[in-house]
Amino acid sequence: MKPAIEQVAVPEPDDKARIARERSSLYGFLASVFRAEPTAALLGEIRKAAFGGALKAVGVDLVDSLSGRSDEDLVEELAVEYARLFIGPGPHTTPYAAVYLGGDGASLWGPETVWVKRFIEDAGFDYTPDFQGLPDHIAVELEFMQEMTSREARALEEATVAKAQAIVKTEAVFLTRHMARWVPKFCAKITSQARLPFYSEMAALTVDFILSEAEELASTPS
Repeated sequence: MKPAIEQVAVPEPDDKARIARERSSLYGFLASVFRAEPTAALLGEIRKAAFGGALKAVGVDLVDSLSGRSDEDLVEELAVEYARLFIGPGPHTTPYAAVYLGGDGASLWGPETVWVKRFIEDAGFDYTPDFQGLPDHIAVELEFMQEMTSREARALEEATVAKAQAIVKTEAVFLTRHMARWVPKFCAKITSQARLPFYSEMAALTVDFILSEAEELASTPS
């Protein structure tokens, strides 16, 4: 699956903007994890000392689990695992919010899917011309938050405080009203079904990050 939301070019961070940039980078990393099977380039980034150290700082240690095998072998193993977990055939962990929020008999393109589509569009984003997926895919939602936090950083860098505050309010609604309600269920299923440590570690990182973000932003003044 290709990225769904067009990237926005922005300047380098400073102070509060730096924190927003770091959050944006983590959202982007997680989006790439769930968008498609890992590539050799992604594995190479994880192995870098700085990136591996950053993951260890939040309790995720993937470097050891990726050592001892060639990237070619790892990419193949993780591609099989990705397909088994998120695509099928057979029972799998569906990556769409509507399935977790729609109750018994929920299906794709439910009311929550429509809500996500409108929310993203109302926030001023559009989808890339070649995007054929659904807007409530976990990777799309993470991309949306990646771009929102990037916008937040840019507003802070430009000292447009009111604009930054408005962006943060939008982030808070999306996280507390939506992502924090379904991502934990999604990640719990990954943990129960994963056979390789890569995806169980990514699930743990994702749920911890989303819940901490939601808790932090829940206190945002309305």
